[in-house]
Amino acid sequence: MANSDMDESTGGDREIVASLEKGLAVIEAFDGTRPRLTLSEVAKLTGITRAGARRYLRTLTKLNYADFDGRYFSLSPRILRLGYAYLSSASDSARLQPFLERISEQTGESSSAAVLDGDEIVYIARSATRRIMSIGLGVGSRLPAYCTSLGRAILAYQPPAELDAYLDRVRLEPRTPKTITDRTQLRAALDAVRAQGFAMVSEELEFGLRSIAVPLIQKNGKVTIALNISAQVAHASPAEMEERFLPSLKEASEALRYTF
Repeated sequence: MANSDMDESTGGDREIVASLEKGLAVIEAFDGTRPRLTLSEVAKLTGITRAGARRYLRTLTKLNYADFDGRYFSLSPRILRLGYAYLSSASDSARLQPFLERISEQTGESSSAAVLDGDEIVYIARSATRRIMSIGLGVGSRLPAYCTSLGRAILAYQPPAELDAYLDRVRLEPRTPKTITDRTQLRAALDAVRAQGFAMVSEELEFGLRSIAVPLIQKNGKVTIALNISAQVAHASPAEMEERFLPSLKEASEALRYTF
């Protein structure tokens, strides 16, 4: 007789519930570029069978976490409960926010804090003085790590084996013609970040955008958080970014050093 726990597990691991894993994959299939998906699209994106995807989507719809208009599925506002559960239980964002607000007050520019999650950065706190990107950024927004100053400020401080694994698997897709898409060049850029203690990215993520970031060294000596300032290229040259913005970032980083 089959063991139901084993049937529901992943790779024979009785501690992992496969159905929950797949349900979360269905939720993550939706994002800013794919807010509405058909059943077939969800199945293709997640690698789940159409029958399985249908069950997960019907369950999400029944629980009001998703909407269905007869053809397209989309996440409903109720899904925010899942994100709010993290925000309300995590102190990192609350501890970082006053420092970001001080940075923005000192520089007049938007500042952010992000963590590395897989191969992407996730914004966990932000002080926005104005909208400078074509896409709106807020807590929970995700961007590729390789072409962002926040991502590079974190990647540069990862253990060699972890960085090697990242460079082996990541897809370096050009976001603009200036995006570094060569692995050797990216490694060299990360070596430079570690040597100088900060990362600067100019128009690799989006035209007209330049940003500078510093790592936040934690109690265990690791770096999983970074702080940055973003500005329009026309308003700040690389030299001006270093002169005007880097001191405020370093001051906040030093004040927060070893507190996480």
